[in-house]
Amino acid sequence: MDAIPTTKLLDRTTTILVYGRPVLVFGGVVCALTVMWTRDPWVYTLGVSFLLVSMIFDLIDGWFAARFRPGAHLAPLADRIMDKMVYSIIFPVIAVGVMWRMIGSHPSRIQLFHAIFVLILCVTVLIRDHFAAFMRGFALRQGSEPESVEFTRLRTVVAAPVSALLYAYAFHISEGPSIWIYQGVTRLATLRFSTLFFIEIVFLIINFGSIAAYCRKYGTLCLDELCFGDQGLRRKILSVLPNALTVMNAVMGMIGVFFAAQGRFREMYFMIIGAAAFDKLDGAIARRLGLTEPLPDEANPPQVSLGNLMDDLADAVSFCIAPAWIFYIAMSRFGHHEWGPVSIAWIALLYVVAGIARLVYFTIDKHPIAGFFKGLPSPAAALLVLSPIVVYSQSASAFPQWTGFGGDFIAALMIFSALVMNLYPVHYIHMGRAMSRNRWLNRLLIMGLLFFAFTPYLGHVALAGMVLYVFSPLFTWRISPAEAARETRK
Repeated sequence: MDAIPTTKLLDRTTTILVYGRPVLVFGGVVCALTVMWTRDPWVYTLGVSFLLVSMIFDLIDGWFAARFRPGAHLAPLADRIMDKMVYSIIFPVIAVGVMWRMIGSHPSRIQLFHAIFVLILCVTVLIRDHFAAFMRGFALRQGSEPESVEFTRLRTVVAAPVSALLYAYAFHISEGPSIWIYQGVTRLATLRFSTLFFIEIVFLIINFGSIAAYCRKYGTLCLDELCFGDQGLRRKILSVLPNALTVMNAVMGMIGVFFAAQGRFREMYFMIIGAAAFDKLDGAIARRLGLTEPLPDEANPPQVSLGNLMDDLADAVSFCIAPAWIFYIAMSRFGHHEWGPVSIAWIALLYVVAGIARLVYFTIDKHPIAGFFKGLPSPAAALLVLSPIVVYSQSASAFPQWTGFGGDFIAALMIFSALVMNLYPVHYIHMGRAMSRNRWLNRLLIMGLLFFAFTPYLGHVALAGMVLYVFSPLFTWRISPAEAARETRK
């Protein structure tokens, strides 16, 4: 007799978890509007509480539905619709909130840029949702099987916590009650910009990766409908996504220079990491979509394509020009010592010329080695030379006696990296492909980056890791090119 009430209770709990999130998010929107009108910290605390409860519902509703209502065919569709409703409500509100936070104050450039970046992020989230719904609906009409739950799990798991965090930041009221929940929410709302940018960049990359995953799964069906067998048109449409990622690579590099000019060197390093991530993504997606192979009917395929030129241009901006510019900014800000402005400028110019020469050689090389780079790749060189600048910026005021040594070390490292980039007999393994085919290496590097991103030791760990990569050819030369070129696990 007790089993029936228990079953009904579990069914009702599952229903509340699945269908209750829009109600909680709508309550958060009402609280946000009230906060903008009254600046009441109690209402702000209530609104964040609504978002946190909605986040918990989002994380556990799938488990409840699979555990206690396994035969409910409506649950997966309802979960997608609830996600779409929630994100369509909360992310526009967050975009408004970050702009509202600057009203009545004199925002710094970093605050204004962060507000613009959050706006771009919110627009990207909504575009991704509409694009996924379109691709999924079209594929189902063509008789394709629906994607598995794991297909979009990472993006869904990350979206709810990020929305709650950005809501807490956007509508934060500085003076509030001394209750524990407000104090905890305040800690979320007052995170450093470096931490916020790191979280937002990761979320942005996940959204682009989700778009790429939908293109890979359902893109063939859509292109068959659009292109009518025209392979040239198919390739032009497919190239839009990797080219967009290439543009994001260049944008991240320019943003890194902007942060360096503001004295935000940790944020600068996050942007260069983001540029390297987009550089890995655009190449991997281009290879997965078959854009790196010539068309079957092309007798004389061009040696240099538009995609290659865009990739080289983006790499030149993010990994050649930007590091040299940041080096000049850092050395000028913290003092020249025996390195005068002219010497610094010549070192920066040497790095730019060496980096561009390496990119030109990579493009025109007629005998490439699959899975390996000839000379130190420019993204690795950029991460190598910029990591001690992060350490230098943190220790310049605390340890002024080491300032001279720090400047000498960075200048010497710039010269060393410029030379190693063009040391073509030395072959470096393709780290992006190594991460793709080695699950544990991928997890270790990502978890290490996530952990040290929130500590003062990001620059130290990054420098140690890049030094290991510089000397990695002593160990990786035994790996065959066929194994190094493989991007998937066996």
